[in-house]
Amino acid sequence: MKTTLIKCPFLFIVVFSMGINSLLFAQNEVIPLWSAKIPGSVQASDYEEIETVKDKKLLNIRQVTTPTLSVFLPVKKKLNSTAVIVFPGGGYSHLTIDKEGFKVARWLNAIGITAIVLKYRLPSDAIMEDKTNGPLQDAQEAIRYVRRNAKKWKIDSNKVGIIGFSAGGHLAATLSTHYLDNLYPINDTISARPDFSMLIYPVISMKEEISHQGSRNNLLGKTPSDSLIKKYSLETQVNNLTPPTFLVHASDDASVSVENSIKYYQALIKHKVPAELHLYEKGGHGFGLGVKETSQFWTIVCENWLRSHHYIN
Repeated sequence: MKTTLIKCPFLFIVVFSMGINSLLFAQNEVIPLWSAKIPGSVQASDYEEIETVKDKKLLNIRQVTTPTLSVFLPVKKKLNSTAVIVFPGGGYSHLTIDKEGFKVARWLNAIGITAIVLKYRLPSDAIMEDKTNGPLQDAQEAIRYVRRNAKKWKIDSNKVGIIGFSAGGHLAATLSTHYLDNLYPINDTISARPDFSMLIYPVISMKEEISHQGSRNNLLGKTPSDSLIKKYSLETQVNNLTPPTFLVHASDDASVSVENSIKYYQALIKHKVPAELHLYEKGGHGFGLGVKETSQFWTIVCENWLRSHHYIN
């Protein structure tokens, strides 16, 4: 089946069954993240979202203009009080929203977790006053939005975590270390700090020797300042209040060096933050929920980690 590109400035998807055991999960609603003007946004009438669709399935999105939250609620008999916000990857150039978004939400639903897939803005001078801030603004507001609606979704506001893949892992780690950054006006005191984070083959560092160059160029530009590199090299931003973290990476990852996860883990241990790192000999990059070799079992050890921290039963 041929892949098609569809341009759409506003995307509202309602999916009642997502394929794998439809009795366990459903995409219940898609919600605009910002009710008013998006902070730091610039109007660009010719800048529209581009979707890649194959076999009637939305695979990727580029040029995100309208951030949304896709909410997946587990069935009552499996419901825990934990929520996880999902950050798909894509090198800060697109969102791999099916493999690293919707499929992940269905797995989380299957273990009783409420999942919220964030369609976040990708860095762009065309629609942002400061493109380095745009994704983090969306990530901060996503946490706050989920906590504001905790009662509605039967969530414990102290059990709101995040999971990010590749560049989405960089965004998740950025939120974990920069949740106090004052990036837009807020009208309440709700915290943007995640209670825990799960980083799957994440981009962590913006230092040239180990960074994923595409993610770095898209987020910081081709000639970033030393201060900007340090700010977004998240292994340098960890402190003792960084959330407990679970990391997964494959040693043969040719796109994002395994050193990214190792250096972040070392920083977490240095600051006595609870952390667990799983390195697989093979798996490459972009394996999502696990497609080959030993990487296909990472979700099992992740479930054990979540259980040990009392986030699932």
